Amino acid sequence: MAAAALGGLGLLRGRLRLRLRLGASSPSSSSSSSSSSSSPLGRGAVAARAASGRSYGSEAREEEELRVRYLDDEHKGIVVLGLNRSHAKNALNKNLLKMMSKAVDALKSDKKVRTVIFRSEVPGIFCAGADLKERAKMHSSEVGSFVSKARATINEMANLPVPTIAAIDGTALGGGLELALACDIRVAASSAKMGLVETKLAIIPGAGRKRE
Repeated sequence: MAAAALGGLGLLRGRLRLRLRLGASSPSSSSSSSSSSSSPLGRGAVAARAASGRSYGSEAREEEELRVRYLDDEHKGIVVLGLNRSHAKNALNKNLLKMMSKAVDALKSDKKVRTVIFRSEVPGIFCAGADLKERAKMHSSEVGSFVSKARATINEMANLPVPTIAAIDGTALGGGLELALACDIRVAASSAKMGLVETKLAIIPGAGRKRE
């Protein structure tokens, strides 16, 4: 009796897995996907949701703090910029800002680019804001230039001539949230948390966010 019951349970599980597979590849699913990707913004939103599971035409080295990727096939023309400072929760430091500014400068003159997606390569975190550990080691004369660089970089992002999307999976705080606000569209996971925590210390957000 017990063996028969277990065998029946295994059969039911197998049928359930088969139904799930068939449902995932059904015509209605594929037609919905194709209709949502009929425009550049639609394709960009779809790519933002699926970015972590795709293969890319241009792969960056793992140690790079900013990974620049150009999508292929039906998503050609979409560029993904991935923040990749896992040890610092993607906090914005001098080097990352320099790489972001260089990447954005190249994108704004690239006529083949249709959409830019900003995302995190680090699970559970989008961007924790400025790197306060690096800030603590700066001379007072360096702080002003760092904030100006952050503001200029985020303004450059906001002024890109193509639609920009922030794919927020995790926490976006301070300058990280300002980075997301500089984008035209924000797509956030249900677990995402956002905040301008510096306002609790009566500090005005200094990186500069997009204003309509």
